[in-house]
Amino acid sequence: MPQWSGSDRRSRLPADWVRIRARILRRDGYRCTHLDDLGERCAEPASDVDHVLPGDDHRDANLTSLCGWHHRQKSSKEGAAAKAANWRRQNAKFRRTEDHPGLL
Repeated sequence: MPQWSGSDRRSRLPADWVRIRARILRRDGYRCTHLDDLGERCAEPASDVDHVLPGDDHRDANLTSLCGWHHRQKSSKEGAAAKAANWRRQNAKFRRTEDHPGLL
């Protein structure tokens, strides 16, 4: 899977992830749980189990079933937010704390 290249995510999943994933899919009726702006649930079948809050909290309350499209959308937004936060952290290291001498 190209999405997993360079990631340690798979190694951080619990050993019984296959059972956890099956339980969550069954709990959610094998249907995507994404809600649109009107509160309507997506009608697509769920193919992925996603962490509601990013991280390694594998409790049922933090897991939800999503279709592939909604999972990619959510993961893309999270990745973009992480990249922007990292950029801001790096940029802050080089921020001037005093006025440039030419501006005095």
